[in-house]
Amino acid sequence: MDLPALADFLLVATHGGFGRASRRSGRPKATLSRKVSELEAGLGVRLIDRGSRSLRLTDEGRALHELTRGPLGEIAEAGQAVAAGGSIPRGRLRVSAPIVLAHVLLSKVAASFVLAYPQVELEIIAEDRKADPVEDNYDLVIRVDPSHDEQLVGRRILEDERLLVAPPGLHVAFGHEHEEPKQMVAAVGHTATRADVQWRIKTKDAVRVLNPQFRLRFSSFLMIRDAVLAGAGLALMPRLLVNEDIEAGRLVSWGVADGPKVEIWALQNSRRLSSSKVRAFLEALSSIAR
Repeated sequence: MDLPALADFLLVATHGGFGRASRRSGRPKATLSRKVSELEAGLGVRLIDRGSRSLRLTDEGRALHELTRGPLGEIAEAGQAVAAGGSIPRGRLRVSAPIVLAHVLLSKVAASFVLAYPQVELEIIAEDRKADPVEDNYDLVIRVDPSHDEQLVGRRILEDERLLVAPPGLHVAFGHEHEEPKQMVAAVGHTATRADVQWRIKTKDAVRVLNPQFRLRFSSFLMIRDAVLAGAGLALMPRLLVNEDIEAGRLVSWGVADGPKVEIWALQNSRRLSSSKVRAFLEALSSIAR
């Protein structure tokens, strides 16, 4: 199979037309049409029905598009890059990222990335579920403290820590490390946190313990922060989300959660080729920690 021609077909099928594919990729419309015709001739089937104003994939075209969006699509992209004399990042790049990270950090990184690589179409999905790169068709998934998975490879892009934060003026009696806390404390929690959890907090001089009473729970740390700012109680929050609030005096930090730092990783399927667009985006992500 003519891999560069397959890459051009994927480009046209993804963007829904020769004109849009031409504008997105910078490749001449006539060249795209010719390469797709050559692919059809080589396969002996029609892949695209061309109307005067519209384009429609045939059943064979839809099947080829679905089958080649994964590993074969990446091979085609690599073949196209080699034929063009280089490995210029191009094509669609889909990334799944935790909601907090996407809102706080990734917007600026993504904007700089597409300015640097205009032939890449970047799509970031902000979600806190555990997305699967293959089943959900992602090039990269960003996870917090990921468990070991032989099917995934990647790199650590950032470290963070959880701070115990509260609105100014809230006073709470901590217990010492080997004592029971003196009181239950009104807290805002994440829906994934156990109701009977006990917080161990490193302060300037010791490790203290606290029994949070969750009268309010949210599935999003953005909502938890807003509730704490409104005076609903204290919470354990990612530093990257509340740092500006602490510096501005809107929140007060009472200490850091005892334990190892939080690690944030960018992962991809280990059986897929690492394309130039993925490598370029990983480099952009690595700049966050610098």
